[in-house]
Amino acid sequence: MAELKTKQTNSDVYEFIRTFANTEQKIQDSVELVKLMQDFTGCEPKMWGPSIIGFGSYHYKSDRSRQEGDWPLVGFSPRKAAISLYVYMGQGSELLNDLGKFTMGKGCIYIKKLSDIDQDVLVKLMKETVDFLKLKYGNH
Repeated sequence: MAELKTKQTNSDVYEFIRTFANTEQKIQDSVELVKLMQDFTGCEPKMWGPSIIGFGSYHYKSDRSRQEGDWPLVGFSPRKAAISLYVYMGQGSELLNDLGKFTMGKGCIYIKKLSDIDQDVLVKLMKETVDFLKLKYGNH
């Protein structure tokens, strides 16, 4: 079984934001997201792999394969095309209707800028996600 490439590292989160985010807006949005997610989770921001900023963690085991590993409870990445928000586990949340302007990926939500979405709804999505993860995988 292949080893997971995305693991928690000791890289500096703010240095990553300064060097990876490709616009001033994305840098500002990233710093705001760090504060929002840190306040919500009570966890320090940590780099996961080369490009994901994560908060907290849980251990998962796949239902469809033998794959298992650790992953952040919530997180994001300020990618070139959009900011990827890892805050939604696909449970069919009605909250998505009120989130604002976004597109869906397989395992994340893409936004162009933080002002395109309702941050209160984002916090509710994070709570729903963490509650789901605790129910499915136990306490962290």
